[in-house]
This record gives sequence, structure tokens and C-alpha cells, in this order.
Amino acid sequence: MSIRVVLADDQPLVRSGLRVIMADHSDLEVIGEAGTGAEAVRLARELVPDVVLMDIRMPGTDGIEATRQIVSAGGPTRILMLTTFDEDDHVYGALRAGASGFVVKDMAVDDILGAIRVVAAGDALIAPGVTRRLIADFLGGPGPAAGRAPQPVEGITEREREVLTLVGRGRSNTEIAEELYISVATAKSHVARLFSKLGARDRVQLVITAYEMGLAGASR
Repeated sequence: MSIRVVLADDQPLVRSGLRVIMADHSDLEVIGEAGTGAEAVRLARELVPDVVLMDIRMPGTDGIEATRQIVSAGGPTRILMLTTFDEDDHVYGALRAGASGFVVKDMAVDDILGAIRVVAAGDALIAPGVTRRLIADFLGGPGPAAGRAPQPVEGITEREREVLTLVGRGRSNTEIAEELYISVATAKSHVARLFSKLGARDRVQLVITAYEMGLAGASR
């Protein structure tokens, strides 16, 4: 099945270009376009896409506020933020609003399309190298992990706790498998169970949970 995408950008040429590019990929389908944040919210509610590729800077309701409204309404739609800027405040604002990823318009086209696939699959597009800095700021400071012992997490096994700790450190499923001497499939299963048990929408929320519980700490 194809990934159903809504394009939200106030520049028609950007939307047109992305639509043409995606038309060449059978696993991606553009089902709607929005020129404002308000339109993006309406289309998300009416069409329930898998992913909204959301420009941050739009007239009226901007992309971050539109994201907040879409996410707060619930549902399966994930938001991938698109901007011409990669400044920290935009990343933080997108995460606070509930976005699952963040890409810059001057990225290679294949990277943007790959980001759509990653977000649609339930992962978060945050580079491991910046995860700790972003989440620490997201939580409003150095992070609750500082200065206290990790807290117990009810309802998860010791192995799942180890996996959650590594997710909080920005590890990919492959890296988790290597560190814990398990298969990648097993690592994916543990992460999937953590999504269910902790009520996490995506990997961003798992990272936040790890920090809130004091599990992420310093990388080994």
C-alpha cells in the first residue's frame, strides 16, 4: 500500500515540484495540497493521510500551530516539518507541537522522500548525534536525569528497560541489536512493545520518556 501524503506549503511551485517527484514513486501518493495551516488541519481531518509534509512558515495559522491542532485531535496522521531553515528554535517548536520529523528544503530529494517513509513507518527523524541536546531543551533544561538515579518504569521488562535506555541515547534498532547481542527483528519487537505499553506515538516520545524516567543519562 502507498503512503498517503498531504503537502502543506504556501508556495504553489514547491507543492507542484514535490507532487511531480512523488508521482515517480509508487509507494508515495499525494492525496491533497494545502496553502495555509488552516487548510492543512482541515485536510488532515477530512482525508486522514499517513503523513503531512508541513511547511513551518505559512500565513495565518503557521505549520507549528497546525501540527499542534492535528496531533491534539488524535488519529494516525504523522507530521514531517519542512522548512528553509534548520535553526534550533524551529526544531524545538516542531517537537513541542508533536511533529515526528524535521527536514530542510535544500536537502537532497531522495533524503526528503526517505524521511517521509521513515516517519510513516512510525520512527522519528532526529539524528542520534543531536537527540540528547534537542530532548534536554524540549524538557526545559539539562533534563530530569541529571543528579538522580533512574526511576522504575512499571509494566515493562528488564530487557525492555534496557532497550528504552538505548532509544533515549539515540540508538537505532540496528545499534540496539548490536549492543544487546540480539537480532534486529528482536530489537524492533521490543521497541514496538514499548510503543504499546507506554502509549508512545513514535520514537520521539520514547526518547522523551527515557529522559523523564532518568534512563538516558550519559552514553557509554
